Amino acid sequence: MSEATAALRLVVITASDRATAGAYADVGGDTAQELAETFLRADGFVVTTTRILLPDGRAHLAAAIAGAAADGVDLVLTTGGTGLGPRDVTPEATRDVIDREVPGLMEAVRAHHRAARPQVDLSRAVAGLVGRTLVLNLPGSPRAVGEFLAVLLPLLPHAVAMARGGDQHPH
Repeated sequence: MSEATAALRLVVITASDRATAGAYADVGGDTAQELAETFLRADGFVVTTTRILLPDGRAHLAAAIAGAAADGVDLVLTTGGTGLGPRDVTPEATRDVIDREVPGLMEAVRAHHRAARPQVDLSRAVAGLVGRTLVLNLPGSPRAVGEFLAVLLPLLPHAVAMARGGDQHPH
């Protein structure tokens, strides 16, 4: 860890009708939070995390993402709603509020996992910026969350620094 540490505000938003109804625990959100916090803290960040659990639905998901960005959050990880189901609208909600898409992030995930898990190409996950807030869509499955974050986490310190307006690692 460097001498100076950088604060990072993280919001994990889970979109799941069933988890919201109490049919099962939000394990995908738990996995996203644990992996992100562990990696970012090891990289020298002081991480503050907020969790939001919502039913699938475009308008309230878009509002939650926009609200996090308006509050100055650095990173939003969404879990769930990236598949082909009729209520899977996380990518659309994300596109409703992002200013700029960052397609290379999800392209990297798909390219990395394609040979071993070709179903990764069924994910409609997107990444983008709302102002200076980086938003990443993750699947709802804990296993898939881990697979996506294995590719994305090493890119996040530089991505967050760039989104904040810098061109160097923040610490």
